[in-house]
Amino acid sequence: MTLRAIALNCSLKRAGGGETSSTDRMIGLIADALRERGVAFDGTIRIVDHDVKPGVTSDEGDGDTWPEIRRRILACDLLIFGTPIWMGQMSSVAKRVCERMDAFLGETDDAGRMPSFGKVALIAVVGNEDGAHGVTAHLGQALVDVGWTLPPSPACYWVGEAMGKTDFQQLDRVPDKVAGTVAMAAASAAHLAGLLKAQPYPGVTADRKA
Repeated sequence: MTLRAIALNCSLKRAGGGETSSTDRMIGLIADALRERGVAFDGTIRIVDHDVKPGVTSDEGDGDTWPEIRRRILACDLLIFGTPIWMGQMSSVAKRVCERMDAFLGETDDAGRMPSFGKVALIAVVGNEDGAHGVTAHLGQALVDVGWTLPPSPACYWVGEAMGKTDFQQLDRVPDKVAGTVAMAAASAAHLAGLLKAQPYPGVTADRKA
């Protein structure tokens, strides 16, 4: 049984502009750790390089690129959701992705399961100010609300000195604590995804809801 992972990078930087992203570095660490667990990696989607329209449906029409992104993430077993910290919060791009996933609430099958049921999410957070725990709390709650499953300790993060100038991508080496957190999160996520793929959540049929 082959598991597949994909990542969303909600950086404000466009890949096409040639700017590298600290969020990409953290996503890369997690992807490498998942590969060590036998998980195939389908790549990273940089959201700002796509025309993801505002809204809360799965297709906002008129050139909206979210439907294809939605298809790609739901074709995988694991999602790495990456965001930088801005003003102590997840990026506006990450918030837009969460808003688009809100549509999952109304896209249930006959057993009441959203399309994300049985799929595992990990959270990647980077920033040069405090806020990693707050972002994890808000983003984790949003992901759980729309059907994703989080393993134990699902967040991998790094925050630099307040008002500092050093980005995660500029570090000469990955801090031991970050590397250890990434390894544990990947191990737990791969294990959980395998269990859920082999034995999906049962859901609840209409007669049991009555």
